[in-house]
Amino acid sequence: MPHSVYSLRKFRFNRPQKIAAALLAILLVQCLWVIHHDSLSDTDYAYARCGREMWEKPSPLAGYFTTCGNIHDGTLAYRAAGLPLTIQRILAGQPSTASTWEMRHELHFINFFLRLPFTFAAIALGACLWWVTRRLYGNNGGYIALALYCFAPPILAAATTPNNEIWAALGFFSAVYAAIGVAHALQGPRKKWRPRIVLLTIVLGVLAAAHVAAFILALGFIIGFIAYVAESKRSYLPTLLIVWVLGAMFILFASYAFQPDAFSYVFRSQAAKLSFSLQPAHIMFSSLTNAGITIAAIAALVFYIGTRRSRYFGNTAPLIVAAILLVLVTTGVPGQPRLWALPFLLCFIGGVFADLLETRYHRAFLWITGALLLAQAALCIAGLPLLTH
Repeated sequence: MPHSVYSLRKFRFNRPQKIAAALLAILLVQCLWVIHHDSLSDTDYAYARCGREMWEKPSPLAGYFTTCGNIHDGTLAYRAAGLPLTIQRILAGQPSTASTWEMRHELHFINFFLRLPFTFAAIALGACLWWVTRRLYGNNGGYIALALYCFAPPILAAATTPNNEIWAALGFFSAVYAAIGVAHALQGPRKKWRPRIVLLTIVLGVLAAAHVAAFILALGFIIGFIAYVAESKRSYLPTLLIVWVLGAMFILFASYAFQPDAFSYVFRSQAAKLSFSLQPAHIMFSSLTNAGITIAAIAALVFYIGTRRSRYFGNTAPLIVAAILLVLVTTGVPGQPRLWALPFLLCFIGGVFADLLETRYHRAFLWITGALLLAQAALCIAGLPLLTH
């Protein structure tokens, strides 16, 4: 297991990277198919309208504070949905008073541009998952985790419609593993500290702008993992937390156009109100289109419990995060922690299966793994029409 999943190396585009790129390209093709066959809903137009007003009318008197009401989860999805349309309006010479509903007759690709940022977020999350799992578990672990990810219907659903959940999932996964990277870096030379600390600050700011509840939860995991990994450098943790929280709050404040009244809703929205329920896990694992992931998760958990070689920090950390997120319900601010949990669950599956492929039974496990991946791919592709309105 490497000292840090974020150690700096010269990037190479060899066979492993080409396979990963091919899998992500398949994910992109599926997203484009869904987008092409989907129609715009009232919710889509609401995201586009509010997002455009955030960029074009940041004034509290003329902007989204009066027309869109309080943003319950985060501003990032609205800004992401509105930015491409604002740019295209400017390039097309449209007046700022042109509504998104009027623009639909003149912008042939409005459906594509509205959803493109969320497809990008899903591809970025897949790339992060590949980077982490390959560094931790080798090529086999990376292939397994990424293949399941690219054929995961919950990911495709979040990647093809305006929402904050896919951005929260990206920020959550990146924040946890960036924090583990910081913990490892603290035990090395100081010159390697600053880039990782700055990176984690930015990631936490993006996460807070996507979903405040996810930001609060991520901070809890970050504290726990850094305290465990940093060992003799734990004394730096309070100072680092101050830097990360203040930096994230500044980015979050900027996402509200530095408007104190709008920003104050973050503290009045009961974002930290959480509850526990088995319903999210039931929704995740009872879906037929997720059957391959469900079987793989059960098998990975059985082998994790039954084989000592799989019970190490690299496998245990994502299991802990996934297990907690799968039973959480955000009762204060609407959210989908089960989607945030999915990358960690796939990371855990990739790690355990990679361990199994190194045993003397590797040939049999290779056939079983291949069959699971093909089954999940077939179920996902067959269920694509269900993702359209």
